[in-house]
Amino acid sequence: MTNQKRQDNWQQIITQWQQSDLSGAAFCRQQSVSYHQFSYWRQKLTDDQIGESKQPTGLTRVTQVKESITASELVLTLPGGFSITGLQASNIHLLGAILRQL
Repeated sequence: MTNQKRQDNWQQIITQWQQSDLSGAAFCRQQSVSYHQFSYWRQKLTDDQIGESKQPTGLTRVTQVKESITASELVLTLPGGFSITGLQASNIHLLGAILRQL
């Protein structure tokens, strides 16, 4: 199989995954696809489409706000402008699920 055919095949697989409501691992199990290869091609095709490699992740400084705020006013802003608002002790476990989908 030529490299172009291989790339086209993986692009089709990645598109099918994106249209499913499955995690990458669940999709690979269902389709009998190697998760390792799936991850490689997902990253490669995403980087090729963007035209650049992803920015490396790093740490950020977190500071305490001296003013008193309520839990409903908490906002988590992620790179790219994505914000999560209304963080409270009762729904903080949802944050992990949301971040795993990103």
